[in-house]
Amino acid sequence: MSYRLRVNGTPQELEDGWLGESLLFVLRERLGLPGSKNACEQGECGSCSVLVDGRLLCSCLVLAASALGCEVTTVEGLGGPDPTALTDVQRALVEAGAIQCGFCTPGLVVAVHDLLERVPEPGDWEIREAISGNLCRCTGYGRILDAVQRAARLRSAARRTSSAGAG
Repeated sequence: MSYRLRVNGTPQELEDGWLGESLLFVLRERLGLPGSKNACEQGECGSCSVLVDGRLLCSCLVLAASALGCEVTTVEGLGGPDPTALTDVQRALVEAGAIQCGFCTPGLVVAVHDLLERVPEPGDWEIREAISGNLCRCTGYGRILDAVQRAARLRSAARRTSSAGAG
């Protein structure tokens, strides 16, 4: 069966697909987007986090069929037109030293982008709640929390700069 998904703003035609495949499998194996990681396959670790119509989901728990007609955004699609440019969240994670093995990082990046879109200046508890579904075995989370606060400040500064330039 062939079907079409919209991923990172681009229609993707899938040939010989099966709608019962997980969205994670389709993204990684059929579309060659390795950012979403395959770890627990139970929605417990957050390493496969994506946005589906702006809603944060574990792609291992979503059937490809349920993403038909939806906009799917992976970590690869967060950076805008230049896929090699770091997003503000990725830059903040690097600057805060919050990346060690990197396995959880793509899921964290998607979760933090989602948080900052909803809550531009989150408090500590809001950050903790937003990343609670993302397991990291290396960092102890302190640097990750610092990175989220840093990313929020970067976005706030960018908003001030753009509004000052507009007026």
